[in-house]
Amino acid sequence: MVVFAGQGDARRSLSLLWRAEVAAPPRVGPGPKPRLTVDAIVAAAVAVADEEGMAALSMRAVGDRLGRTAMALYTHVPGKSELLDLMYDAVHAELPTAYPESDDWRAPLTAWAGEVLELCVRHPWVLQVSQARPVLGPHEYANLDTLVRLLGATGLEAGTVRRLVGTLFPLVQGSARTVADARRAATATGSSDEEWWAARSAALTELVPDFAERFPAVIRLERDGAPEPYPTDGGQDAPPYPEREARETFRVGLGVLLDGIEAARTARAARKDTRNA
Repeated sequence: MVVFAGQGDARRSLSLLWRAEVAAPPRVGPGPKPRLTVDAIVAAAVAVADEEGMAALSMRAVGDRLGRTAMALYTHVPGKSELLDLMYDAVHAELPTAYPESDDWRAPLTAWAGEVLELCVRHPWVLQVSQARPVLGPHEYANLDTLVRLLGATGLEAGTVRRLVGTLFPLVQGSARTVADARRAATATGSSDEEWWAARSAALTELVPDFAERFPAVIRLERDGAPEPYPTDGGQDAPPYPEREARETFRVGLGVLLDGIEAARTARAARKDTRNA
């Protein structure tokens, strides 16, 4: 399920995102003060999506969580499309925007990527919001501005930095999706990872006896590139193997990408030295 942001009224959505709405006049006379706020509605909506998934999100579900009718919410948020934009931007406020200044550009970039991955794992519905159209909210922009500043410390050209932004986000989000899926696979399917693999490995061995001859590169990779066994003393709280494997894949993939950035920096310095010679 892919959801596109920015489907509501543009001016109304951006006004809510940037809190540029004109404040309502204070209530005069008797009667209870309104209890609902945009922030309360957004927080309730995030809780619904976190606990039950994007499919369960509706104005009625959010109203139920707040003890109000869906109609009461429309006074503050025009509809579900605008609410989704607000939710997406709100959770990005959890990300840090400052990292210790250092000559080592690599450490803060690694930390940034890890923070974004954990954000997506905490709020897996975020991964269903398409990156084709940004929300254009203040917290989304703050995260982007942070990444651009961290990449700027590499000294690479602006055009290269722009493309690296477009490379890092999919890397982090793809890894986060795998982690999130690994966490929910057993519950969603009713079978453990061990049971799933055992059943299909046995079936493949029986039905495709020439598997090794047909796919020799895969067999070599499984033989030569198998990961080191994970410690088994983590207890019941230890993450499932697929999640640990996904996190290790993220670590290695990010490291190779950062190695590539270092290589690009070295090549750029060499070109400058050649021109100045």
